Amino acid sequence: MAEPEFTATGVRIDKRLRSLTRAGQVRISDGRLALLTSYGTEIDSAPVQAVRASKPWFAAEDRALADLNGKRYLLTLGDHDPAPGEVGPPAARRFIEAVRKAAGRGT
Repeated sequence: MAEPEFTATGVRIDKRLRSLTRAGQVRISDGRLALLTSYGTEIDSAPVQAVRASKPWFAAEDRALADLNGKRYLLTLGDHDPAPGEVGPPAARRFIEAVRKAAGRGT
């Protein structure tokens, strides 16, 4: 298995008004985006070309939307990138850029 292109831990993953996990993981690896619980159980995954990632206009800076398999997930990542060597989720902006880059849609 290749090294993941993007990994974020400590991510809150919501679907509509329901919280699926408060410390989940988002991983882009081998052309797939996977949303995982804190225990590593898969919530949903899809080929990165079929994923639409965007920034909701109504939410805080640390939030991103991900549409996978016809379902919309609200991801709460960090509002800024952690300092080198520090733990914490990367910024939502980096997640959106990683999805677009992995899908070959540019930055």
